[in-house]
Amino acid sequence: MNNILYPPQTEYLKSFRQVNDQLILEMEDYAVKHNIPILSWQSAEFMEQLIVLLKPESVLEIGTAIAYTTIRIARFLKKHGIIHTIEKSSENIKIAEKFIKKSGVAEKIKIYPGEADDIMPGLEKKYDLIFLDADKNDYKKLFDHSLTLLRSGGVIFVDNLLWHGYAAAKRVPASYKNSTRHIKDFNTMFMNHKSLKSSIIPIGDGIGLGIKI
Repeated sequence: MNNILYPPQTEYLKSFRQVNDQLILEMEDYAVKHNIPILSWQSAEFMEQLIVLLKPESVLEIGTAIAYTTIRIARFLKKHGIIHTIEKSSENIKIAEKFIKKSGVAEKIKIYPGEADDIMPGLEKKYDLIFLDADKNDYKKLFDHSLTLLRSGGVIFVDNLLWHGYAAAKRVPASYKNSTRHIKDFNTMFMNHKSLKSSIIPIGDGIGLGIKI
């Protein structure tokens, strides 16, 4: 089970995609060749729309990877907008920095190297939008940190909540059972959290969208 939509619907939606940005295409190609998970292009486009609508001044990203989403967010931030992004892999950071240097928006991006669980308690800024895309078994504790850092009325955007479709599947491969259990537990908590107006949207691999109330 690799797709949330059936292939004909996916191909139909893909037919409308117009990408002339060589850096974005280069990053997508790099991610495929090096097996680095990044946000799906559908989810990334949805994120860009949110940035345009919400006009956040401060964004926190948990899980930089190669800075694919980081750059896409930064490009739509207002003049004085900033995105802080946390990444534990030193190798990923080296690659991310190379892409950021090419992006033209390096001044809007600050990378925090290290474990998010160590870094987040020390952050003082209240963020308008938080994007959570880290290890699935860490989602719960990083979500708790996120709620502390998210301002009232702010939005949290969480990736992979349908988890390749396995969150709703009766049969799950052995290699996915542990991560699927974490996602299902997280989804139950996320959808019933008293501090959020939450939805799970079937875009990409399933987007959790919560507004802090």
